[in-house]
Amino acid sequence: MLTGARQTGKTTLVRALYTGLPYFNLDAIEYREQLAAVSSFEWSDTVGAAVLDEVQKEPALLDKVKFAYDAGELGFSALLGSAQILLLKRVKESLAGRVFVYELFPLMLSELAAGTTPLKVPLLGRLLADRLPLEVLQAEPKVFLGRADDDLRRAEQHLLEWGGMPGLLALEVSRRPQWLKSYEATYLQRDLGDLARLDDLKPFRRFQQLAALRSGQMLSFSELGRDAGIAVETARRYLEYLRLSYQAFLLQPFSENLTSQVVKTPKIFWADCGLLRSLTGRDASAPVDGHFFESYCAAEIVKYLRSLQLNAQVFYYRTRSGLEIDFLLQTSKGILALEVKMREAVSGADIRSMRRIERELGTRWLGGLVLYRGREVYEIEPGYWAVPTYRFFGAS
Repeated sequence: MLTGARQTGKTTLVRALYTGLPYFNLDAIEYREQLAAVSSFEWSDTVGAAVLDEVQKEPALLDKVKFAYDAGELGFSALLGSAQILLLKRVKESLAGRVFVYELFPLMLSELAAGTTPLKVPLLGRLLADRLPLEVLQAEPKVFLGRADDDLRRAEQHLLEWGGMPGLLALEVSRRPQWLKSYEATYLQRDLGDLARLDDLKPFRRFQQLAALRSGQMLSFSELGRDAGIAVETARRYLEYLRLSYQAFLLQPFSENLTSQVVKTPKIFWADCGLLRSLTGRDASAPVDGHFFESYCAAEIVKYLRSLQLNAQVFYYRTRSGLEIDFLLQTSKGILALEVKMREAVSGADIRSMRRIERELGTRWLGGLVLYRGREVYEIEPGYWAVPTYRFFGAS
């Protein structure tokens, strides 16, 4: 099962991998009618191993796939869909324990920079894999020179200006804004049609824009509902639609009380910078603020963790007294703290919050990093490093 936001390349990828399988796109009502007429007993002989695209359009077919699989008559199917279809009740019940699930996100910095060359593990991945991540940084070059540096910096700038949707790469710059606007309309019409069957899209469109304006900030459903002119429960439901369709995600607060009473409100982040710009009316030349840059970093982290299905979780930390750390990466080896600064220089004040919780975490503490917009990897003081964002998310 391959799921993800629309236009991330699911169909292209699967058709390239499984060229010998018949392909059925259930956007076509004719395919839906024809396949619906095939009985469960005939499924393996009539359809067999196949690619079923937009399978959420006809979830009853999954019962037939399940029947043929359980009967030992079908060994493989490739199922594609958006709107996190495995979280939809009927689909989840049909495929529980019978499917390998993969998520496809917009392109990451490491993918954009690699182009057609083989992918390498980004620094983020190497830090998470090593028992002593700070030793990985000790071995890192202080600066990159030449093409390696240029490719990574260009990839980051592209993500900040246009996001990671693959379809934008082949378009002239002048046509990209219209592509993003068209994507908004397609999302509203298709994913919401699958999820909610909303008769009036205007309230949701307003909610979506207001939610995008809050990307990188703590989420108040009552405030968001009030500004959108909808009930709090409706705001919660609308946010769930955004999450299920891969438009936005929530980052939960680290719940452990390390220094004083912790905030328990999640933060909302948009999953793609290009769509975030489009929704909030900021063209590609408009400068980004701290919340936008934090959203970019959060999205890159989440895309990497979920794409590789790593045993790691990302949280933010904030107390009612004002102590805040942008990201805590929790792994089985310990916790790595990350501060994001949209500056080209780092100061000792940038690690103050991390130093305050290092002692509380004890042996679970792996180190603290300040992600910034400079060009050098260097040690600020023992246990704390400055790392350019394009180096953190990229690969040498």
